[in-house]
Amino acid sequence: MDVRTTGGSAEHALPGWSQILTEYGLTADDLPDGLVVADESGRVICFNTAAARITALRPPAVIGLPIEQALPLEDMDGRRWWAITDPYRGLATRTGQPERNLLLPGGREVLVSAKYVRTHPGGPVHRLVVALRGTEARRRTERSHAELIATVAHELRSPLTSVKGFTATLLAKWERFTEDQKKLMLETVDADANRVTRLIAELLDISRIDSGRLEVRRQPVDIAAAVQRHVDAMVAAGQRADRFAVRVGGPLPALWADPDKIDQILGNLLENAVRHGEGTVTIEVAAAPSKDQTEGTAVTVSDEGPGIPEESMSRVFTRFWRGSKRGGTGLGLYIVKGIVEAHGGTITVGRAPGSGAQFRFILPVGAPAFMA
Repeated sequence: MDVRTTGGSAEHALPGWSQILTEYGLTADDLPDGLVVADESGRVICFNTAAARITALRPPAVIGLPIEQALPLEDMDGRRWWAITDPYRGLATRTGQPERNLLLPGGREVLVSAKYVRTHPGGPVHRLVVALRGTEARRRTERSHAELIATVAHELRSPLTSVKGFTATLLAKWERFTEDQKKLMLETVDADANRVTRLIAELLDISRIDSGRLEVRRQPVDIAAAVQRHVDAMVAAGQRADRFAVRVGGPLPALWADPDKIDQILGNLLENAVRHGEGTVTIEVAAAPSKDQTEGTAVTVSDEGPGIPEESMSRVFTRFWRGSKRGGTGLGLYIVKGIVEAHGGTITVGRAPGSGAQFRFILPVGAPAFMA
């Protein structure tokens, strides 16, 4: 069975993949990663389009060349990789090489892994299958991780410094403070400890969202009551009651969702509207079709502030996006989007009628049968 490419064919080169590709009418050029296959003599018989893009080589120029000549790879210490690994004359028990960073001529860095296809266990190498990947995606991931670490370190430093300072002061000079002073310092410590707890919870949520392990424990949720509860809590915390307008268009369909995660969504959106917006914060709850046309519940949170610039709309739900310099980790909306999508819903951002920001999320009704 052939693995067809514009640069050549590799009969029986990939026993498993070739069957899948052929079954769906695909070729090796449809693979997202670079694929290079050498025959039993070590000459290149397959060089797909992704490999050409990654290496900047033309398939006709490399088909038929010895693999070490077509891909003169070196490790980071300048050693020739083919001489080190020696796939055709090395140990007969080897099945391949794990992915590692290697260099092409000119210093171009690529991620390379190899699979040795033998005629039988311990037999000679019949096909050498080399997978190539560019390093751009890995570097983007590494930059994202570095930025996450820097953000977390910055956000943790302030509350931990406060906690350490107040507790050290209280331990050293307890008798010198009045009861009111002690209470104020302990309240500050408690608030900063809560801030650290929230940050740790955000990190755990990001980890679960990125790995696809975010659990949704569905049960009946009264979304209108949840909205009112959050508004009451913000009023109790010092916000003016007339700053909020709650509109419920009934009747609402029965909603099965994770109540704790619904609270996360509402808390984040309302906090953002209060912190970054101005004027009245309007929360509308109504029945609405979801993305697959089944019945759902829509919640819209709007403010009367300056809104979000048009050029920033596409970045609102990405990590570290901040609508202003008024604090925050920039992780909240990323987590909100992950939670909504884990429920099978959608969330969008746009401009409110009064030119402020408007967030709207729709959750499908769900059912007990879909409980996680």
